[in-house]
Parts: sequence; C-alpha cells; structure tokens
Amino acid sequence: MQRTPVSPEDLHIRVYDLWENDWLLLTAGDFPSGKFNAMTVSWGSIGSLWGKPYAQVFIRPTRYTYEFCNQYDTFTLCAFPAPYRKALSLIGSRSGKDADKIAQAGLTPQAAAVVAAPVFAEASLAIECRKIYWADLNPANFLDENIHAHYPNKDYHRTFYGEILHISATESFR
Repeated sequence: MQRTPVSPEDLHIRVYDLWENDWLLLTAGDFPSGKFNAMTVSWGSIGSLWGKPYAQVFIRPTRYTYEFCNQYDTFTLCAFPAPYRKALSLIGSRSGKDADKIAQAGLTPQAAAVVAAPVFAEASLAIECRKIYWADLNPANFLDENIHAHYPNKDYHRTFYGEILHISATESFR
C-alpha cells in the first residue's frame, strides 16, 4: 500500500470508529533483529498530551506482546483496509509464542521510518511511537462497577503512552 508522510495536524481519522470498529495492529519489538510481536487492539486513544501528539494502548499482562512493549522503547499502530479484517482477527486470536501468526495472516512486516518496531506493507495508516509513560490499571479506581466485568481473571491492563514520532497514510486519512 502506498503511504506518504502526514503530520498529526493533517491526519483525518474518526477516532472512535478506528479503535472500536476497524481495529488496529499494535506491534512492538525490533524489526532489524527479527524480534517483534503484534496483536490486534480495539482499546486506545490518540490525542495531545504534555504538548506532544500521542497514542495510548492497553495490553493485558497475559499477552505475548506485553513482554515486547515492556522491553522495547517503541511501538507502532497500523490500520488496514476492510479486506484485511480476517487477518487482524487471526492475529488477535493466536499467540506469537506458538507460531508465526503474522505470516499465517499474510501480512508483510517492513522497517518503519523512524522507530525500531515494524509497520506493515499492507497498512493504510502507520503510526510510529516512542514510549513516554506507562501505568497499570488499578481496580480500586474503577468508578463504574460494570468495568469489573471486563476482568474476571483479574488481569488488569497496562497502559502505554507513546509520543507519535511519524505517521504515514494513504489519501483516505488526509
């Protein structure tokens, strides 16, 4: 997919729709060394924090990608056209510990423009981030009792905040 650089100010997205309905592929690790993993995510945010454009992602400690996000300084978020929904579903339902789920999904990892974590050739949007903060969700702070239903196994998410360093996108995001 042909993407070109776009500034955060010129990026046009429907934020809720992007996370809730389209999903994103979160990838952390180091592409040059071949040590990286990806997972499908549908919780997160994109905005401005501390005077920087940022993306926020949530990862349960039981996910293999959690290890990579803790160990490496960068991560990427990629959006894909509708025909790749099945590939994102496959990646979201399997562990990278057991098999090469990225290859099974038919996706092509490639070097990102400025971070070590890879992006994907098939992506229509690639957001490259450097971690700037993390925090673990604390159930004592849940103000809505219904939130507890998301954690029957008490595997509370860790949130990672990443400064957006580079964005590349197709025309549909301009």
